[in-house]
Amino acid sequence: MVKILTYFIAIFLLFGCKNEEKSTSERKKISENATQKEENFGIVIHGGAGTILKENMSDSLKAAYKAKLKEAISVGYEILKNGGTSLDAVTQTINVMEDSPLFNAGKGAVFTHEGSNELDASIMDGATLNAGAVAGVKHIKNPIDLARDVMQNSEHVMLYGAGAEEFAKGLGYKMMDTSYFYTQNRYKSLQRVLEREKAQNEKKISFEDSYIKNSKFGTVGCAALDKHGNLAAGTSTGGMTNKRWNRIGDAPIIGAGTYANNATCAVSSTGWGEYFIRSVVAYDISALMEYKGMTLQEAAYEVIQKKVPALGGDGGIVAIDKDGNVAMEFNTAGMYRATMNSEGELVFKIYKEE
Repeated sequence: MVKILTYFIAIFLLFGCKNEEKSTSERKKISENATQKEENFGIVIHGGAGTILKENMSDSLKAAYKAKLKEAISVGYEILKNGGTSLDAVTQTINVMEDSPLFNAGKGAVFTHEGSNELDASIMDGATLNAGAVAGVKHIKNPIDLARDVMQNSEHVMLYGAGAEEFAKGLGYKMMDTSYFYTQNRYKSLQRVLEREKAQNEKKISFEDSYIKNSKFGTVGCAALDKHGNLAAGTSTGGMTNKRWNRIGDAPIIGAGTYANNATCAVSSTGWGEYFIRSVVAYDISALMEYKGMTLQEAAYEVIQKKVPALGGDGGIVAIDKDGNVAMEFNTAGMYRATMNSEGELVFKIYKEE
């Protein structure tokens, strides 16, 4: 009897130990997965898409773009690495590009037909689906900051022109003199377009050919995933060279130029705004993921390589999904773009064949 009892006790202890080992192993695995998920973050940016050709790019100019994009994305990466929010990463990354004359946003904004600068920006929080945007502002150094304040400090989504600047004054924003946005390169671009437009009008070439095809330019944008699993995206632009009548493109339009949803992805667009608005590009990528089960790359390809060109438009997007996968899709000759993952690996590209 004693032997039988001893046998059952031994069996019980043996299985108990194995179960305990299994339980410990499972807990360790769950803990490792949780840690891995917590460390899963990433960021992707663009500095505009368009006719960017190697033969027009000097080594020094390429180096300048690479250096500034690296500086911008590194700011956002450090925020994410240290546990900061995707909203902070997006905002401060775009600030760097807005402060550089290299890009068509903030300091480097292109000129309107009348010779002024009109700035647009938008931002979206994937956790809450809250969003903010400003359009047609003329005295705001960093429009992406004001877009975020519209999102977080007002009951509205989009403010325009003088009203947006009145809102900014109430928050203590410094109103920049319009001379701050003057850059000789951008002003010369306007003069070239005006001369071409005059010549083409005299030859009775269509307004669309003279005004639209020779005037569109890129924007800047950023999409990020933070350690908390929250996505955010933002876009900022000076719009289109020689634009008239207070034209507004896709950059400040939620769902077209910017979209973020924790369930799917965060997207920032750049390109021919009218077509991106009509195609609701940023939201469409998210919707294809949510309703059709596409991957981020599949959805981005479907929209940028099929839907937008079918309408006659061009441009590109950068995006990151809830798992940290990145897409940088465009149908133009080039798009300034860069991405960094949680390992700190930097990828910088310009041309399509890269």
